[in-house]
Amino acid sequence: MLSNEKIDIASLDVIFNRMIDTITNSKNDIFIISEQSRRNFEQLKLELELVKQKIAITINECDLLEQKTKIAKNRLVEVSKYFDKYSEEQVREAYENANELQIKLSLTRANEKQLREKRDDIERRLRELNDTIERAEHIVNQVNVVINYLTSDLKNVGKALENAKMKQEFGIKIIASQEKERKRISREIHDGPAQMMANVLMRSDLIERTYRDRGVEAAIKEIRNLKVTVREALSEVRRIIYDLRPMALDDLGIIPTLRKYLSTLMEYNPRVQIKFQSNNSETRLPSDYEVSIFRLVQECVNNAIKHGEASEISVKIEWLKKHININVKDNGSGFDINNVKEKSFGLVGMKERIDLLKGTMDINSNPGQGTLIMFKIPLQEYAMN
Repeated sequence: MLSNEKIDIASLDVIFNRMIDTITNSKNDIFIISEQSRRNFEQLKLELELVKQKIAITINECDLLEQKTKIAKNRLVEVSKYFDKYSEEQVREAYENANELQIKLSLTRANEKQLREKRDDIERRLRELNDTIERAEHIVNQVNVVINYLTSDLKNVGKALENAKMKQEFGIKIIASQEKERKRISREIHDGPAQMMANVLMRSDLIERTYRDRGVEAAIKEIRNLKVTVREALSEVRRIIYDLRPMALDDLGIIPTLRKYLSTLMEYNPRVQIKFQSNNSETRLPSDYEVSIFRLVQECVNNAIKHGEASEISVKIEWLKKHININVKDNGSGFDINNVKEKSFGLVGMKERIDLLKGTMDINSNPGQGTLIMFKIPLQEYAMN
């Protein structure tokens, strides 16, 4: 067995750092490919929209030409049948008109066929690009796990573990959990604000065409719709920031932070009215404890707005000597607890949080009758004097 004195630590560090740099550079290259594919994807989406518009216009042109061609052919049949009633000029004119319309119809149909083929080709390319983007994201996530595992300092953890196998499993679980959370945040940004901003760019390009093709009123309507999309994107950004960490929580405490958060929600959801009530004096709790309470209320309210489409929500917090009661009630669509409870990640997440707080959660809900969620959280030694 080799002793530690015989190991050249400096050489190992050089080799290790080179390996990390190589992996990091490879990850950056994959990220660049992913972003380029994403840009191409958005450009193709815009091109597909334009092609679909051209197809619709061409179909209308074909329908109109078919009607005109039918009329011209009937005219030609009549002129040919009663030849003695019409002059040579009229006969020639009827023939040329019918022939010209038939040629135009054939060309328009050929153009429609080409446009349909182009549309199908763009849709195929979009599917391929989407597959490339998903594969690139998957590879980047795997590389992140490798890099984090290689660069994580597990020495302190190793003292609490009995052997190398236990240390490896523990480190991988920590890293996998971190990557899962990062992927969730990345997906929320990608599916929310990023997609909305891409939609804003695409629709802003279409406004000029709308103005040119359909006039000022149609363009103004598109601008109004665009403003709604931007407002929704801003709301999503604010929600994600709150998901990461409510900045006012440490300074102001749970009640002022919740009051501000619910007020902000109403600003960005004008159709929703949220009543907030806190009975008795608030007790400051450790930071992690307050964050958990905030997350529970946040998840309930977001579910009521997003899934229940509620217009009225009531949040009530009651501070007692030995525990806290939290009730969140809405007039939304409700749900069948037996069918949803086991499948909903939101409800599972709330159950895990309340279990960590050693509290209880009760849910009363039926389809079409709204939802009431009640939490009972013991204070015990958590209250800060």
